[in-house]
Amino acid sequence: MVDVPIAVIGAVLLLLSAGAVALGILPVSEVLVISDRVWPILLFVVAITVVAELAALAGVFDLASAFLARLARGRVWALWLLVVALAVVATAFLSLDTTAVLLTPVVIAVARAHRLDPLPFAFTTVWLANTASLALPVSNLTNLLAVERLDVDARTFIALLGPSAVIAIGVTVALLWIVFRRRLRGRFPQAPDPAIGDRLLTWCAGGVVVVLLPLLVSGIPPWMPASVAAVALVLLYAWRFPRALRFWLLPWQLVVFASGLFLAVGVLESIGAEVVLDALAGTGDDLFALWRLSGIGMLGANAVNNLPAYLALEGVASSPARLGALLIGVNAGPLITPWASLATLLWHERLRPEGVSVSWRCFALLGLVAAPLTVALSVLPLAWR
Repeated sequence: MVDVPIAVIGAVLLLLSAGAVALGILPVSEVLVISDRVWPILLFVVAITVVAELAALAGVFDLASAFLARLARGRVWALWLLVVALAVVATAFLSLDTTAVLLTPVVIAVARAHRLDPLPFAFTTVWLANTASLALPVSNLTNLLAVERLDVDARTFIALLGPSAVIAIGVTVALLWIVFRRRLRGRFPQAPDPAIGDRLLTWCAGGVVVVLLPLLVSGIPPWMPASVAAVALVLLYAWRFPRALRFWLLPWQLVVFASGLFLAVGVLESIGAEVVLDALAGTGDDLFALWRLSGIGMLGANAVNNLPAYLALEGVASSPARLGALLIGVNAGPLITPWASLATLLWHERLRPEGVSVSWRCFALLGLVAAPLTVALSVLPLAWR
């Protein structure tokens, strides 16, 4: 239901962009420049998705969640905080889509196994999938684009946005506690650990993930270790469980969608759209100027989607602080509308098979409080640098 429209939209954008190239609106040289910029990013997206999918299939996330439940020792609030930590780590290193798509059903299963209300845990994964995606370059596709534009390494990115990411995560956790505090009290009975069919497969897959995480922030281009990890897991599955290797492991819909967006934004820039956006976004690195840019990014993400909002506004983010403010708007701001981020749409799709009902009206009302507050407070460190 979600994948087909995304793939169709991407295909339409690719066809329109091809028409613009044929008519001379978008020069072929500009297409080559765009392609050279985005291929490492899309390769990383494909590789990290394969890693996350195969690790989840091997039961890595199930074992991690069961371990957290034992660590909580029957305290609901402790289990919730440990799920918060797991969601932050999964988002930071394996991207927001991994948290929304793969971690959500796992934490719901853990909650139900211990006779707890799954709703607080479901909201925790989707909110943190968005707000914690400010943490590292590999946490979000928009971050990878920003790192490529600034030509900086992971350490410089963390120095720029690390304090903002901490604030965004802290505000998210505080708001979640305020909303769900009554459901997060008391104790829960212990449940047996999940059954693991192939322990060798599980432990080997877990080992690959553990080795991969530090390599993603080591300064090596992220697509390299992610690709090696993906190949290693594919070979492992070819040996232990070859039937699991299917075409659906590849995020082809996202690749088509993103490719179409990249070229479509190139077409818009070639016909002068940046002039209009420049007038809307303003200039300057003072607090109000940064709030203005992040606010427009948040509105654009919730009106259309965070990726096209970033791509359209990237050209007017003319300094590291302004680019950071834009990232805050498009990463931490998509908490209001269901289409604001792909992760949110995929999260809602995963709730249906689990029997968890979340109305978009409830989601939007909570987001109308959470998004502006999180974005506004997260921008403060950029203005005080």
